[in-house]
Order: sequence, then C-alpha cells, then structure tokens
Amino acid sequence: MTGGVLVAGIGNIFLSDDGFGVEVVNRLAATPLPTGVRVEDFGIRGVHLAYELLDGCDGLILVDAVPMGEAPGTVAVIEPEDDGTLEPGPVDQGFDAHSMSPEVVLGTLSRLGGTVERIYVVGCQPACLDEGMGLSPVVEGAVDDAVAVCRQLAAELVRLVGKETVG
Repeated sequence: MTGGVLVAGIGNIFLSDDGFGVEVVNRLAATPLPTGVRVEDFGIRGVHLAYELLDGCDGLILVDAVPMGEAPGTVAVIEPEDDGTLEPGPVDQGFDAHSMSPEVVLGTLSRLGGTVERIYVVGCQPACLDEGMGLSPVVEGAVDDAVAVCRQLAAELVRLVGKETVG
C-alpha cells in the first residue's frame, strides 16, 4: 500500500468478542467510502499488516477489541503514544502471532523501521474473550456505532492528507 488511508480489522474470530474488528471492517467494506480509503480484515495476521504498512500509508485506523476497564460494548477512539502503546507504560516486547493487539502490530512496525504519521485505534470493550464464535450481544450492538466512527475518522484523514499535499 502506498499512501492513502487503511482501515484494518484485527482480532481472532474464534475468541468471541475478539472478532469485533473483523466484524466492523466487514460491514464497513460493504458501504461507500471516500477515494483513497481501503478496508481490510487482517484477523490474526498482524505481522502481515506491519509489513504492508512498510510500503507507506498516510493514515491508519486499527479496529479491535481493547480491554479499557469500561462497560462491555463501550466504543472509544484511542490515539497511541509515540512508542506505540495505547496508554503510558512499557511496551510488551513479547511476540505471539495469535495475539495481535494494536500495541503488538505498532511495536512490530516500529522494530521493522516503519512509521505511520496518523494512527487511530477504534476499540471496543469486550464482554467475553472465551473460545467460541460470534460476538456477545452487547458487543454486537456496538458494531454499527464503530462503523460510523470509522467512516468519520477515514473521511477526516482523507481531508487532512489532501490539505497537506496541496499546501
């Protein structure tokens, strides 16, 4: 990917609410999007995502289930810290290909020498991360809100990128 805005769903559909990001991007992909926005389900292929980002990306929106200590189903937009963490604190340097959280993806990208100027994480507080397919009812109820948030963020990123290239 060279330039543009990528909306990437990450998560494991076999761990209940961890499939949130995948479900959001699948619904988002079925809607009209601004020119320059690409939507893709990366699932647990976070290393693939990190390598793809090395090709260049103006803006990234990661969508995932993110434990935030909020009520299940809460959707939030999070801007990662400069070191790729979602909140102040040390970056976990461990690597588990089946646990591709936004922090792991961004940490992998950084270790590969890549950067993305503008990154947002659209996260949802999971209710259940047990083995099983399908989202819990409360997280399922948050998917359409997350789709709307992703559409708004993508449109804002496209406008920002367009202004920078003109000016």
